[in-house]
Amino acid sequence: MDQTAAKTDEIASGNWPVLAIDRNKRGSLVDQIVAAIARMVNRRELRIGTKMPSVRQFAKSNGVSTFTVVESYDRLLTLGLLSSRRGSGFFVARNDPLVAPQQPPFPATPTAIDALTPELYSGVSDALPVGAGWLPPEWYGETTILDAVRHAMRVPANRLRGYGHPLGFPTLRQHMAASLAEDLFAAEPDQILLTHGATHAFDLILRTLTKPGDTVFVEDPGYSNLHSLIRHHGCIAVGIPRGEAGLDFEFLAAQAAVAQPKLMFVNTVLQNPLGTSLSQAQAHRLLGVAEQFDFWLVEDDIYRELALRGDASLAAMDGLRRVIRVGSFSKTLSPVLRVGSICASTSLIPELLRVKMLTGLTTSEINERAVYHAISARPYRRMVERLAAQLEAGRERTIERLREVGMAPLAKPRGGMFVSAGWPQPPTPDWNGKIIADLALKSGILLAPNEFFMLRPSSSIWFRFNVAYAADTPLLSQFLKSIH
Repeated sequence: MDQTAAKTDEIASGNWPVLAIDRNKRGSLVDQIVAAIARMVNRRELRIGTKMPSVRQFAKSNGVSTFTVVESYDRLLTLGLLSSRRGSGFFVARNDPLVAPQQPPFPATPTAIDALTPELYSGVSDALPVGAGWLPPEWYGETTILDAVRHAMRVPANRLRGYGHPLGFPTLRQHMAASLAEDLFAAEPDQILLTHGATHAFDLILRTLTKPGDTVFVEDPGYSNLHSLIRHHGCIAVGIPRGEAGLDFEFLAAQAAVAQPKLMFVNTVLQNPLGTSLSQAQAHRLLGVAEQFDFWLVEDDIYRELALRGDASLAAMDGLRRVIRVGSFSKTLSPVLRVGSICASTSLIPELLRVKMLTGLTTSEINERAVYHAISARPYRRMVERLAAQLEAGRERTIERLREVGMAPLAKPRGGMFVSAGWPQPPTPDWNGKIIADLALKSGILLAPNEFFMLRPSSSIWFRFNVAYAADTPLLSQFLKSIH
């Protein structure tokens, strides 16, 4: 019996061979799986009608997540290599070599990078996403999320009429209000406005509360997209220095007296990109400055579930008088769901709702139903606890690996996804972080340099590292050693 026939018999008998998956290879696990199965089909190792392993069987035998297998099978369905039969599973559909390429085409990788480069957000590039703001699918509670999506798709027929509730799916808002009351502060469901992610929430707030020429304070360093969004609205972004010790309150007060800002955006806990949190005393002081100079505080609270219980909360201290809280589920659930929220005073919500309706009507009830089913499921709390533990271990390993190549953290993170670290002196006098990031891109690595996060010029070069991708990656260490 030849090898092809032997392998076919082995598969037919249920003994699926383990694929040679290389986690250090450029390209995602999905790309490798699709390429391997395409080759097997083309070589007649998989014949038409052969039943594929179930998603769980394939994931277990190859040591990958069920998310990865689902995406791989979906892509093979699109290529016409597999077919699915309801209730029966997946089957080989054809083995025409002209249909399926030996290697699936990778999307073109850019040669230069900026803060809005799609590859930092899409998750489909073959480059190592060291600077990205999302986690590998296998770090999330995949079973909980997949079950939630299936539940959401069973939407009652009568809910297919209309656009959905303008504020967002009522059951999710009720659940969120109960959770906020338990953990932080009392809020009514009608004080919660659901959005298409946190960035949509920032946009609605800027559209509602500012006009071109207004001054808006941000943390420096801070969330890179926010700087661009503020400028897009014709506002003036002023950076308030933030470091390991917190905000520079003397600078803040001096700038507030001169610039008379309309609002300030602040990450109270697990700040992006530093990973630090404001103390209770600093949070009280910030509220005092906002009261003194009469400006809104927009609390970017998307990392709250990964923070320590009892960490400072501006919204809890203020009772939503002067604070607008922005939340999101993209850091504890898959960011593909794109569900964020604004929690604000009862007087402000109608204005925000009107702007939401003007600019996009409602948000996706399907996504909001999926989030509700996920966060109300019994395993969710344990899932978040496991995620926090994985991130903690990843942070420690990342800091250790970076020190091995001569890089020091800007601050000691208190938790979350990021470590920002760099060199006190540039490797070459004329170089900056952007130049190094462009070189990294040519080596298959996506870096996020300090220029993305800062309004002030920086005397050092540093990068924001995602601990899920930077902790144990020889490719990154080799590149950094070659640069410095």
